[in-house]
Amino acid sequence: MTSNIKLYVGQLLLLICLCATVSFSQTAHTLLRDGDAFYEQGDFTIAEEKYRKAAQEKNTMKSQYNLGNSLYQQNRYEEAVSQFEKSSQQGSSNVEKSISNYNLGNTLLKSGQLDLAIESYKRAILQNPEDLDARRNLFLAKLMKQEQEEQEQQQEQQQEQNEDQNQQEQNQNQEQEQEQEQDQEEQQDKQSSQEEQQQSEESQVDNENENTAEEPQELSKEDAEKLLQISENDEKKVQEKLRKVSGSKKKPKKDW
Repeated sequence: MTSNIKLYVGQLLLLICLCATVSFSQTAHTLLRDGDAFYEQGDFTIAEEKYRKAAQEKNTMKSQYNLGNSLYQQNRYEEAVSQFEKSSQQGSSNVEKSISNYNLGNTLLKSGQLDLAIESYKRAILQNPEDLDARRNLFLAKLMKQEQEEQEQQQEQQQEQNEDQNQQEQNQNQEQEQEQEQDQEEQQDKQSSQEEQQQSEESQVDNENENTAEEPQELSKEDAEKLLQISENDEKKVQEKLRKVSGSKKKPKKDW
C-alpha cells in the first residue's frame, strides 16, 4: 500500500510538470503571435512589449530577432543592434544566423557605422551565399564608404586650403602693417629732416644778419665814386652858403 501511494504521487507530480511545460510553451508562442499581429498593424511599441514578454517566458532566436525588428522600426538602433547580435548567436542554422546578420548590417548602416555594417553583410553572405539582398546591401555599403572617404578627403583638402589662405592673408596683413610702419617712420624722418634743415637755414640767416650788422658792406668802385661826388657837391654847396652869409654882414662901427 505504501509503495503504490508513492508511485501514484510520483506519477501525479510528473503529470503536473508536463502540463506546466506545455502551458509555458503555449504562453511564449501566443505572445510571439500577438506581437507579430501588432507589428503588422504598425504598432511597434505594443509589439515590442509582446516580444519582450515572450523572451522572458522563453528566450529564443525568434523572440530576440522580432524584438530587434520592433526596436529598429522605432529608430532605436543601438538597442536593435544588441538584439540582432543575440539572435545571431542563438540561431540554430546558418540561414537563421544569416538573416540576423543581414538585419544587423541594416541597423548599423542606419546608424552610420559603415565598417561594421560591411562586416555584418559579409558574414550574412558567408552563412547564406544565396542571399541576394545581403550582396546588394554590401555593394551599397561599400559605395557609401567610398563616398564618405572622398568627402572626408575633400573636407581635409578644403580645410588645408582655408588654412593656407588664412595664413596668406595673415602674412599679407603683417606685410601691410610693416609697410605702413615703415612709411610712418620715413615720414617722421623726413619731417624731422625738414625741420632740422629749416632750423639750420634760419640759423644761417640769423648769422648772416648779424655779420651784416657788425661789418659794413664793401662798396664797389662806381658806388664809391658816386658817394664821393655827392659829398663834394654837398661840401661846395655848404661853402657857397657860408660865403653868402659872410658877405652880407656889416662891419661894426666904432663908437669912439
